Amino acid sequence: MSKLESAIEIGSTGIRLLVSEINDAGEHSILDRSDQPVSLGRDVFTSGRISRDTLLQCLSILNRFKEQLAGWNIKPDEVTVFATSAFREAKNRDSILDRIMVKTGFRVKVIDGIEENRLEYLAVSNRLKESGFADLEENSIILEAGGGSTEIMLIEHGKIAGAHSMRLGTIIIEQQIKTMMGSMGDARRYITEFINNTKGSLNNELDLSKVKQFIAIGIDVKLAALFAGRPVSTFLWEIERVDFDNFVDEIQNYTPEELVAKYKISYTEAESLHLNLLVYQLFINLTNVKTIIVPETNLQEGIVIAKKTRQNADIQQEFYEQIIASVLNLLHKYNADEKHAQYVRYTSAFLFDELREELGLEKKARMLLEIAALLHDIGTFISASDHNKHSKYIIEHSEIFGMNKDDITVVSQIALWHRGSKNMKDDQSFTSLTRELRLTILKLTAILRIADAIDRAHTQRVHGLKIAFTNDTMTLRTDGTHNNVLEKIAISEKSDLFESVFGYKVVLM
Repeated sequence: MSKLESAIEIGSTGIRLLVSEINDAGEHSILDRSDQPVSLGRDVFTSGRISRDTLLQCLSILNRFKEQLAGWNIKPDEVTVFATSAFREAKNRDSILDRIMVKTGFRVKVIDGIEENRLEYLAVSNRLKESGFADLEENSIILEAGGGSTEIMLIEHGKIAGAHSMRLGTIIIEQQIKTMMGSMGDARRYITEFINNTKGSLNNELDLSKVKQFIAIGIDVKLAALFAGRPVSTFLWEIERVDFDNFVDEIQNYTPEELVAKYKISYTEAESLHLNLLVYQLFINLTNVKTIIVPETNLQEGIVIAKKTRQNADIQQEFYEQIIASVLNLLHKYNADEKHAQYVRYTSAFLFDELREELGLEKKARMLLEIAALLHDIGTFISASDHNKHSKYIIEHSEIFGMNKDDITVVSQIALWHRGSKNMKDDQSFTSLTRELRLTILKLTAILRIADAIDRAHTQRVHGLKIAFTNDTMTLRTDGTHNNVLEKIAISEKSDLFESVFGYKVVLM
């Protein structure tokens, strides 16, 4: 039986609605969509706040969408509503979110930049598979330049090499240039300097000269595709690089009013078109690609597909592999001991599976434990002394594909508490978390400490691990081929949290 799914995106330049139908085979088709311009970004990136007039405009649009959804028998509490960069930075966002909930019934979730990356990846991957034109097995870049931020994903041989949300938005640039009484030439220099400053770090993740596919998404680049490209399928275009450059150069000669008349776009879109396409052009210039691929897709589709993946094991597995690829890229960046990290990862996952009935955690917790196991020693890049604290810092300040703010918090806390004698309950960064997060961190940290202790010497010499439980003891048996004295000492030093959380004394045989 088919099912309706709907999503609303509240972006920096507009509010967008999508209604899709998902059939029994998991395929989705678009039934309805709407797009209304709004100046959220101009408010926030000039004054730091969303104005009353803009709030009223948002409420009017959302109530209009509410009526539109009622025609599909969809209630406000059945709609996924999310906001992006403008709301992330608005000082009065909490009061605005409350007004929206009271006046429209929509509960809005403010997502972070890395969550945008995740949704964009899902949307683009799905669109490319549907088109049969291309896939993400090649070295690729996925880029969306928006009003408040630019989202970029680097893909090497089909695996995520890097994912970043950059504070390079066309509205932000426009406001800065206006403040300095600058020209379009100044804007070009500003964007060029920003991109050149990031080029080195991007090259460390993926050799940009070897990029085979440049995939650009967004309303403005779709306009370029319509007028300068050629259709490949219903929702996919291809633009020759030289044609794209000519189009970008041509529109620089038009005023916003002329752009509205010529391309039948809103004035809000016309105001940002020059700068937006310039951002795409300068990023493309970092590569040697000859064509640009433009799929028609958006974050709303990513939301719908994300819901679909919960029932699709193949898509879940693919997404899990991309997250782990991003984590491994971070591990390599900081020259961590990968053999030890992988050993602790697999041992932690083994212990998690054996303790599943004791844990009371969702399946996702297993993945978070694996990630924490891979990254727990990453802080040794800064210093071996107190490396757990450095690990926490690096994880907190890194962008890991597919992980939201709470995920990062859990992983960084596990990395912090995998060693040390300080009581977690005496630390404010831990006690200020919700009860659910604290329990998850406690349980997963207890497991990681045991897994880490089993490889105390970083030699991966303990094999054939088996577990047996009695009333008060968890016995770990090995294949008995080497002396376990060092590991037994480590277990005795690091098993106190496990005994406290699960009530089992840990014995290594």
